Amino acid sequence: MEFLPAEIEQYAIDHSKPECTVLSDLHRETWAKVLRPRMLSGHLQGKVLESFSHMMKPKRILEIGTYTGYSAICMAYGLAEGGKLITIDINDEISEIAEKYIAQAGLTEKIEFLIGDARKIIPSLDETWDLVFIDADKENYSVYYDLVFDRVRPGGFIVADNVLWSGKVMDPYELLDEETKSLVDFNEKILKDDRVDNVLMPVRDGLMLIRKR
Repeated sequence: MEFLPAEIEQYAIDHSKPECTVLSDLHRETWAKVLRPRMLSGHLQGKVLESFSHMMKPKRILEIGTYTGYSAICMAYGLAEGGKLITIDINDEISEIAEKYIAQAGLTEKIEFLIGDARKIIPSLDETWDLVFIDADKENYSVYYDLVFDRVRPGGFIVADNVLWSGKVMDPYELLDEETKSLVDFNEKILKDDRVDNVLMPVRDGLMLIRKR
């Protein structure tokens, strides 16, 4: 499902700063070699994440769900001097692509890539997060949110991807599959959480921006 007419989305892309060569090459290789390439953040969403990171100048970013590294690279471009991004993915089969482009972007020293179950890794990380990006298995979005919340600084942000899920979140709840139900429940959970302010942005497949008070 496309949320904007194709020509409007293309106009937005045409009037945004172009992808750098590293991201353009990563985009191309992902679509050529990796299953489900639509999981890639892509140009427009990547530029939103990069701009958001530049505005915040975070010292510590946590990404849950690396895929081929596009969003990690985008957010790492906005890190404060001496900042660090930790990205976690359970799939080690595509880590070579991510690591290659992270190196090409000159970000090897700024991005730490961890392989494994994020539910087990997150509690072991002794960090205070300025920015957390959740883009992993949808059934565990609420779990990841709860795991990171106390370690996000006041005024910090949690951003969750795919919260519109190709529009399926608007279907009758009793007809939904488990992934979609989890996203609907997550969206409602955030809306009712009086510890945060939030806005659901219809960028690509939906970005939920959550600011911890």
